[in-house]
Amino acid sequence: MRANRLLLHAVGRFRRELDGFLSRYAPSRIAIVLGVSNTGIDEAQRHVDRWLDTGAKPTEMAFSEIELGTPADYLKKSLGVGGPAFAVSTACSSSAKAFASARRLMESGVADAVIVGGVDGRCRFAMNGFHSLGALAQGTCRPLSADRDGINLGEGVALFTMEMFDRVPAGKGARICLAGVGESSDAYHATAPDPDGRGAEMAMRAAMDEAGLQPADVAYVNLHGTGTQANDSMEMRAVFRIFKDSMGLDESDGRCDLVALKDKMCGMGLRIESTKSMTGHCLGAAGAIEAAIAWLYMSAGVVKGAALSNSFAFGGSNACIALTPMGGEK
Repeated sequence: MRANRLLLHAVGRFRRELDGFLSRYAPSRIAIVLGVSNTGIDEAQRHVDRWLDTGAKPTEMAFSEIELGTPADYLKKSLGVGGPAFAVSTACSSSAKAFASARRLMESGVADAVIVGGVDGRCRFAMNGFHSLGALAQGTCRPLSADRDGINLGEGVALFTMEMFDRVPAGKGARICLAGVGESSDAYHATAPDPDGRGAEMAMRAAMDEAGLQPADVAYVNLHGTGTQANDSMEMRAVFRIFKDSMGLDESDGRCDLVALKDKMCGMGLRIESTKSMTGHCLGAAGAIEAAIAWLYMSAGVVKGAALSNSFAFGGSNACIALTPMGGEK
């Protein structure tokens, strides 16, 4: 299954660090939580296509291929851990919400450490679905641009190790804190976001409140930024309301066009961007991949301060991750 191959590749990329992490805990105390969206759908569709073409039922197909928890179970068996292993699937906010679930496992004492992230492979089913909504870009995805016209779909995986700071040996890895996760469910529409961005704003404020952050503490915002007209407009409205007072902006600034508003806020020191022009929209893996980009910026010193990473989904299932430099308990 493509998602499993992506996971295997990711594990190979940080095998040495992962082995050190695994050695610090009993296998039964390590959990796995992954955000997913289209697990095995593309493989299943090929079986169905062959069935329709030939009339022969696909005897080699296993329904476990399309079970959402299959990648988590695969990773659990591959790494030999014995804690809970499950998937979170809330469309495009899946792997952002996985961080909240992973942290709850640690806070409740169910696990001492968690491997958390997201994975999603390419899928014709998803491509056709976004095409039917008129959401696919005609060319390259251009988030926050005046001429943006939709998304490019991507695929990928990002994995994190999550543990208490006092269990991490000195000098091992960038000590960055999962300081807060904000979630909201505005249920505005089955596929369209609330034009005013109220659900997005609620998730961002909840993450900041949990992290104890004031707007002036935030140096970087990785937007959901899909490149659609609707998402980018509503998301910048939410960002403006949160940061306008700390930046000395007034309501007239909020009435600027999206590009001018983003450029002005960036010029005042708040780095705002969407990275989907480089990765594509990786659906269930998007939240983890974009949190990883924020983590890399922070660990390299490019971002000096707190970072927010936004992920919003169909049905108004919203999430925001707040990361801070070393501090806090996680």
